[in-house]
Amino acid sequence: MPSLRWLALEAKDLDRMGEFYRTHLDLSVERGDEELRTRIGETALVFRRPTGVPRGGVHTHYAFSTPFDRYDAWFDRLDDAFDLEEHRFGEARSLYFYDPEGNCVEIGQVERGSAATDERAPGDGTTDEDAGLTGIFEVVFEVEDLDRAVAFYTALGFETMDEGTNRRRVRLTAGPFDVELWEPHLGIADARGGLHVDVGVAVTDPTETARRVRNLATDVTPVESGVRVRDADGHYVTLVEG
Repeated sequence: MPSLRWLALEAKDLDRMGEFYRTHLDLSVERGDEELRTRIGETALVFRRPTGVPRGGVHTHYAFSTPFDRYDAWFDRLDDAFDLEEHRFGEARSLYFYDPEGNCVEIGQVERGSAATDERAPGDGTTDEDAGLTGIFEVVFEVEDLDRAVAFYTALGFETMDEGTNRRRVRLTAGPFDVELWEPHLGIADARGGLHVDVGVAVTDPTETARRVRNLATDVTPVESGVRVRDADGHYVTLVEG
């Protein structure tokens, strides 16, 4: 199943974004000329100045995972600095707040070692003092035509797991992480689907996967790391071997 290698977000002020994520989320951020980069679990989170293509995503809603027994500590820590919004999904809870560039950041309870789904189950009560943020388990894309977008991401290897009833959205899973496709609307905590999101996705055979979506993509380009495909809504998915 596909796994998330990176999520890139647009940032006009790299210094401000770096300070924000270091201060509030304890992330170690590496600074380059045009981007910042940090790592959460197997996923790189990249903050990129809008000076080239692909750009990073704008006002993207995405979710960090944390073990069940670390969630309360995150809530207590962030509650002093933000007007947090909290929602429950079965036995799991998620908190929501915004970074300086308008991205809606979620921290959600995910069982240790499990694939992230809406049916997130509680952990076994063990404590790992080093376990804070353990990965990124969800990214939300804004799309113009939901059926067209579902066909594209299904061809990439995602499976539909949930469809919205009160609003036009579809949640698809790759096992290690999920994507939600939203036609334009405001979601939980007034979150919006990201525009021109750039993600790296590990697949068994990038060339074969790109072939499956060629008729659904607006561009397919070999790059040094694999094959970059662009969907009809302007999102970039770079397929890398893994």
